Amino acid sequence: MSKSSIEGGSGAVARKRLPVLLRRAWYGLNQAFRQRIAHLDLTPDQFSILRWLSESDPRGLTQRTLTDLMASDPNTITSTLSRMEAAGLITRRPHETDRRAHRVQLEPLGRKTFELAHLSAQQLQEQVLAALPASERDPFLERLEAVADACGSATERTGAKRRGH
Repeated sequence: MSKSSIEGGSGAVARKRLPVLLRRAWYGLNQAFRQRIAHLDLTPDQFSILRWLSESDPRGLTQRTLTDLMASDPNTITSTLSRMEAAGLITRRPHETDRRAHRVQLEPLGRKTFELAHLSAQQLQEQVLAALPASERDPFLERLEAVADACGSATERTGAKRRGH
């Protein structure tokens, strides 16, 4: 929905609400990226997992770490990893010291797929950020990171209050 398609006085207020704006931005970005990487048989979440694996410890990450990094639930991550493993993008091996954990490692096909998708991600980011003057892009990303951190902190505080801490 475009700004101009919202009618009436309440539309102007809705456009300034943080959740509405974040949702619109996330949805549009997610859909555009999904279209750009469809030929790779990859989803945006799978790309994120490949990115975390490519940028981290070469020995791999635990499923729990990936769950935390993805801000997702364990069942969703397990299901996503199963599909990625079946596609040959990653492998899961028992953790060397924690019998309950598995390390997720990037396979050569996963690395190649990531590199192709990463190019699309960079191009999309450049296209989207072109809506801002060049001098405002880095400060915008820094402010957005601060907002994301504040959202995470709000979640942690809410959870602690519910547990009585």
